[in-house]
Amino acid sequence: MIEKIDVSGSGYKVEDSFKKYVLKRIGKLDRYLPRGSKKDVVVKVMVSSIDRAHGEKYEISVAMDIPGGKVIAAKDDCTNVFAGIDLVEAKLTGQIRRFKLEQTPHLKKRSLKNLFIKRS
Repeated sequence: MIEKIDVSGSGYKVEDSFKKYVLKRIGKLDRYLPRGSKKDVVVKVMVSSIDRAHGEKYEISVAMDIPGGKVIAAKDDCTNVFAGIDLVEAKLTGQIRRFKLEQTPHLKKRSLKNLFIKRS
């Protein structure tokens, strides 16, 4: 579980139920991070209220500071803040998986072929 999560609002009062929901949904993203960087991740969640002509919307932006200078960020507009967190979580999951694939060494195709070739 990611422990360093900062939830703040601009034009939106952050309630305890929303803060718990963010901790639950965003906090579990550490399972997708590489093992060495799980402890020191810092997450900043910002909710901004946007007044539109046809209704009020909220802009939710999340930035994850991963050790080593990598920042993974996602942003979404939604009419319901809880649904917005779900959408941002899905975006972050894909970005974290891509980041993890870049960080972990994999076997190359050529070395895989050599494993299955019968040598005499």
